[in-house]
Amino acid sequence: VSYLLSLTFVYSLLTRGRPYPLGVMVAAGLFCSVNGFLQGHYLLHCAQFDDEWSAECIISCLLLFYIGMAINIHSDYILHNLRKPGEVVYKIPKGGLFEHVSGANYIGEIVEWFGYAVATWSLPALSFAVFSLCFIGPRAYHHHRFYQEKFKDYPKLRKALIPFFF
Repeated sequence: VSYLLSLTFVYSLLTRGRPYPLGVMVAAGLFCSVNGFLQGHYLLHCAQFDDEWSAECIISCLLLFYIGMAINIHSDYILHNLRKPGEVVYKIPKGGLFEHVSGANYIGEIVEWFGYAVATWSLPALSFAVFSLCFIGPRAYHHHRFYQEKFKDYPKLRKALIPFFF
């Protein structure tokens, strides 16, 4: 829960360029609070793991979660440092997974939540992962198209969301 809330508030406070709308920040905080409650409630009161649910599986899935988190944080760092304070021009992100996809931060978040969903083997986590894919996937595609239209020198081999494929 604290991770989701910190993303909601910290990211919006670090955004350079145009002011971040308060309504969006409040709505994101509310959404993250409800999602955090559902995830926590399920894991604390509903989840039952068999002995067959191995520690190796949980560890590998959590590793996937942390890899996605690292990609997400690194990509947000790159995006945050694209602009100088007060600058509102668009620039082409470079570095990290941005060398392969336009939505590096998005693929990081999707990997993160699917890793978490498999690690917890819970319907609320799977629902959130699928929702993230359905919401973020099209955003990555539209950002990719925007970059291609805005920048004539945009890398031709860069994909929208999945390196080398889409």
